Order: sequence, then C-alpha cells, then structure tokens
Amino acid sequence: MTRRSCAIYATGIVCAHLLILGIALLVAQVFQTMIQERIKKEITLAENSRVLEGWINPPPPVYMQYFFFNVTNSDEFLAGKEKPKVTQIGPYTYREYRPRENVTFLENGTKIFATNPKSFVFLRNMSSGDPAVDRVITVNIPFIAVMNELNSYSFFLRSAVSMWMGSMGIEVFMNRTVHEVLWGFKDPLLSKLHAMRPEVDEHFGLMYNKNGTHEGEFVFHTGEKNYMDYGKIDTWNGISQMNWWSSNQSNMINGTDGSVFHTFLSRKELLYIFAADLCRSIHLAYVADKEVKGIPAFRFAPPSDVLAPPDENPSNAGFCVPAGDCLGKGVLKVSVCRQGAPIVVSFPHFYQADKRYINAIDGMNPNEEEHETYLDINPTTGVPIRACKRAQLNVILKRVSGFPKTKFLNETIFPIMYVNETATIDDESAAQMRMLLLIVTVMSNFPVIIVGLGVILLVVLIFLVCRNRQRKVKNTTKDETAYTQVSNQAEDSPENRTNQPLRNGSYIAMSPVEAQKC
Repeated sequence: MTRRSCAIYATGIVCAHLLILGIALLVAQVFQTMIQERIKKEITLAENSRVLEGWINPPPPVYMQYFFFNVTNSDEFLAGKEKPKVTQIGPYTYREYRPRENVTFLENGTKIFATNPKSFVFLRNMSSGDPAVDRVITVNIPFIAVMNELNSYSFFLRSAVSMWMGSMGIEVFMNRTVHEVLWGFKDPLLSKLHAMRPEVDEHFGLMYNKNGTHEGEFVFHTGEKNYMDYGKIDTWNGISQMNWWSSNQSNMINGTDGSVFHTFLSRKELLYIFAADLCRSIHLAYVADKEVKGIPAFRFAPPSDVLAPPDENPSNAGFCVPAGDCLGKGVLKVSVCRQGAPIVVSFPHFYQADKRYINAIDGMNPNEEEHETYLDINPTTGVPIRACKRAQLNVILKRVSGFPKTKFLNETIFPIMYVNETATIDDESAAQMRMLLLIVTVMSNFPVIIVGLGVILLVVLIFLVCRNRQRKVKNTTKDETAYTQVSNQAEDSPENRTNQPLRNGSYIAMSPVEAQKC
C-alpha cells in the first residue's frame, strides 16, 4: 500500500470518529449540561467564594441623581385660578456606597443574613447646581401630614389647629434649599408638636436619617439547595410576609433585592424584586436584547400592569387600602407603610400613568428613555451589568374642611421629586465576564467544534480520493499511448520478409529508425 493510500485511509478513519463522536455529544448534550451544572454550582453565595466577595462589596459605582419640581405659581394654584406649574431642577448627584455588613451564614450555608447600609457623597462635577444654595418651592409635607392626621377629627379641632398654624406663618408650600428638603431641617411645626409629643421627630427631610443607615435586616437564599432560589429574599426584618396590604398575595415578599438573579435566565420568565422603599414586590418582563461593554444582556423592565388598577390587573386589588380605595393607573399609595403624609409613588413624570395625572400638572413630560426603570442582565450568569431604577415621590393634595387654605383645591397628586439610581459594570469586571463567557461558549460548543473538524476532514478526504482517481486515470492513459508498432504492414507480407529478418511476434521499438539500427 502506497503512502497516498495510507493517508486517505487514515483521514477517513479520523473523520468518521470525529463525526460520530461530535454528533453523539450534540445529541446527548453532555458538555452543555456539564457547563451549566458547573456554573450553577459556582455562582452561589458560598463561603469564601469570589461571588460572595462581589456581593458584599459590589465593584460597580452606584450614582443617585435627585431631580426636584419647583412650583412657580403656588399662589395662583391655591386661589383656584391656575393648575400648578412646575419646572424640573437638577440633577443633584451623589455617589452611593452600599457594602453589606454583618454577613452571617445560616442553616448549613443555604441562607445568609446581611444588612445593607447606604452612604452618600455629593459629586459637584456631576450635578447641575449646589444643593446647599439652590432653593426649591415645594409642598410643605409636615403641614400636609398634620392636616391628613386631623382629617378624622372634629371640624372645630381642625379649625383651631389651622388658625394655630396660620399664626406661626406655616403655609401649604415651603421655600427651602435642596439640601434641607433632601437631608433634613428642623421644622417649626414639628418642633411644636415634639414639645407636646416627644415621640414626634422635630426634623423633616425626604432622606433624613437615611445616610449611613440600612433598609432592614435581610435573610437571602444562597442558591446552595436550588440555583433558582439564588439571591431570593427569605425574610425582611424577621418577617416573610407583610401585613400592610389588603390581600395575602400583595403582602408576599417575592424575588431578590435586584442585585443578583439566578443563572440561565429565559426571555419568557418574569423577574421579581422586593423594593423596601415601595413597601412591595414588583415584577419585570423581558423587553429586548442589549449589549453592554461587549457583554450580551436581556433588558427587563416593569410592564404597564405593575401599577395598573384592579380593573386592568385584578391581582393589584390588594394594594388598595382600605380595600376598594384605589387610585388610577400608574400610581401607588404607600402611606400605609409610611406614617404621616399621604405619600404616593409613581414613575418619573407619571410615566405609564393615567393621562389625568399628567394633565393635572403643567410641566410633566414623560418619555421612555429618561423615565423607564430597567435592568440589563447577562442571562448566563444572572448578573445585572447595567441598572436604572427611577421612582417619583408625590403627595396627595386635597380640600380638607377646617383648613381655609385648601378650599379651592381639587384632589391632586402633586410631584415633589424623583430619583434616578444608576449602575454600570466597571471595565475590570466587564473584562473578566467577557473572558468567562468566552470560555463557557467554547466549552459549550466543543461538540460543534469536533463536528466541524470532522466536516473539514471529510472535505479533505473527498479531495484526496478525487485526486487519487485522477492520477490513476492519467497513468492508465500514459500506459496505453507510450509505445507504437514498427509497421502497420502485416508481418507475413513479402516486403517484410525481404527487407528484415523474421521475428517471433511483432517487433516493438521506440521508432522505426532505431529498429533498423538494431
């Protein structure tokens, strides 16, 4: 057997083995299953794991941007002459630090306890002004809180309190610096109440006492038992179910805190997040495929039915407190979990809300790009690589008998400010994730690579076989045409017998001349 034949046989044998092995691995899904199981096991909150360190000290910087709505016609609005006009000021940007503390493993590593204190540092270069200097005219929330508290009392008591507040110069709207409204100031009305009822704090601020504090004590699932439970909240402040809302479904604590999700996400599933500042869980649905710093991601965002009224989404009936007392689409009353003023949350500029809330305020311009909340999550690892949480704080303004300053008011959900909380994966973490995903892709597609090599060898084999056949045909043609007879005349003719000696058979030579020389 020639070398050429050996090469053909060897190529064929290797090609057959590669194709059989690759197809068998593809059908059995061995490598895909092995990689998935490995990732599910590695990406858990296990002790001394790299994932745990990233969970305790998240590397991506988190920025909090605060936008305030400055009222420009408060007198005309209170007089019933005009609808309120507001102008947006901001952003006032703060770097948010949120390391987890008091981390403790529970129940053989299947659960983990942690608190998440947050601290804020002002960033002047990312802000449009100085919060200590810039002033804002906004609703006097302590005034509204006291008025709301007295709503169930007698008319005479409300009238007396109204005159008392008027004598101190307390109005429906207040003019304060952004820093005061955000981080707190000593309010004259609350100071008077504090003297009579010490349990009443004399300071007020939207973020008062929230710098350096946490939102509660959490117990999370580590994913050790079931990777689908990775990061899910087991209890919050010692409870597994709230008691503020009017149905068991609404009181459930569902999902994660938004920082992690289980691996191998599907576009068809709903992701649940418990938002302590909203006093409830919300769900997010798949929107589109995205790419962030070269990393593929699924974008999930709250659909419009998250804050829809019960007639559009019956499962939201439990968020009406008392039962049946519901607001319209796109807003949620959270005063049940926040003692004091009738606080309402929504998306910024009443994005996805009923048109009546948008049209009631001059200056609302909702749009998806600036006001949508979303998460861009890598589906393989379940890690959010870009997040944008946006929420607006509002107060219900309405007429309350006994308070003459409200006599021209129709019930209005009045915007105070909104926050834009953003985070994007840092470059170092992005490079590590890209490398991880590359390894996962190569390993997962290893059977495809084997089949590909088999196909390449098959092409080479076909080429070698065809070329070998061509060589054989060529050699056969040469054998048939390389030699010729000396003469076309018959050997037994008289002329041949006369001119040349008799031969035993035909005489074959390279040429007649050479034959004659012999």
